[in-house]
Amino acid sequence: MTERKSKAEYTIRELADRFDVTARTLRFYEQKGLLSPTRRGSTRVYSAADAARLDLILRGRRVGFSLEEIKEMQEIERLDEGSRMRLETALERFRDRIATLERQRRDIDYALAELTAGCRWLEEKIADRDPPEDIKRRARAFEALAAARLNDWTEGASE
Repeated sequence: MTERKSKAEYTIRELADRFDVTARTLRFYEQKGLLSPTRRGSTRVYSAADAARLDLILRGRRVGFSLEEIKEMQEIERLDEGSRMRLETALERFRDRIATLERQRRDIDYALAELTAGCRWLEEKIADRDPPEDIKRRARAFEALAAARLNDWTEGASE
């Protein structure tokens, strides 16, 4: 994301560049009712509020919220004070998502531990395939003895 000072209005290209998304993504979010740029002729003009909404959309997507859930959360901002039940519903949804992400983190930690243990086991098996030095030394001595006896046998047969 290109850093620059906040400004009041953005073209579709400026907003896409700022958040490292495509113009198609912005149009899709607009179609879903998540962004609402104004129009100057055929040009979309995004406000600072649209930029803030886009930031929240992208954050929500990164933590696994669906676009429908993000839209509901955006609507919470527009609610008046008499909407306690909707706020509590949103709070419950946030807590559910946190619980899901924590379960996923535990699953990932477990999988990493299992894979790490598997790597250690494989490394040990690979190391076990290489004979110890004393066996290598004995094998070299045996080869030397066999070669000497073979020489004696082949020299004796030629006489």
